[in-house]
Amino acid sequence: MVLQICETFSSILGESTLAGLPAFFLRLTGCNLRCHYCDTTYAYEGGVEMTAAELLAAAGSHPARRVLVTGGEPLLQAGTLPLLASLADAGLEVLLETNGSVPIRDVDARVRRILDLKCPGSGMESYNLWDNLQYLHAGDEVKLVIRDRGDFAWGVAVIQRHGLAGRVPLLISPVFGEVPPQDAAVWILESGLPLRLNLQLHKYIWGPEVRGV
Repeated sequence: MVLQICETFSSILGESTLAGLPAFFLRLTGCNLRCHYCDTTYAYEGGVEMTAAELLAAAGSHPARRVLVTGGEPLLQAGTLPLLASLADAGLEVLLETNGSVPIRDVDARVRRILDLKCPGSGMESYNLWDNLQYLHAGDEVKLVIRDRGDFAWGVAVIQRHGLAGRVPLLISPVFGEVPPQDAAVWILESGLPLRLNLQLHKYIWGPEVRGV
């Protein structure tokens, strides 16, 4: 099985409840969405072909034994599902970042799925696949990238409507350079909900333009 790969690299996780921990990153090429704030437009096309065996060997050699499969949108490629299962079979801790527009039902249950819910500020709200929410299980996470107070209010309404609070960790990710972390923190405190402020640590450490970190 061959996959189109944008880049692979070692770094610390910049987001999720595991932020700050070392991991090996597999960034797949291709995305079906065009979020206004996208910071990985370079992953829309290009890259190189790699076999699942090559990717498994690269991830398995990382001392952290932790791998993040991201994009783009990884689930657009037919080889991603078997790759995820193979990574888990190898005893790795596997995380998947997915944009919420593609079904997650068939993703291996051992994989920690970090599911985006696209707020109005993304311009991609209509692409949310709401059926995905019924397939969330323990270990999964939901992320909402917010551009303003309106996005945050939208997210709170969605969380309440779908009963997400207490089911899985809920990550509030302010767009870097657009929403001050202090503002997002205040909104979280005012909401009274168990929301987690999800800053992109890698951008604070290395800057917003650096790739492969």
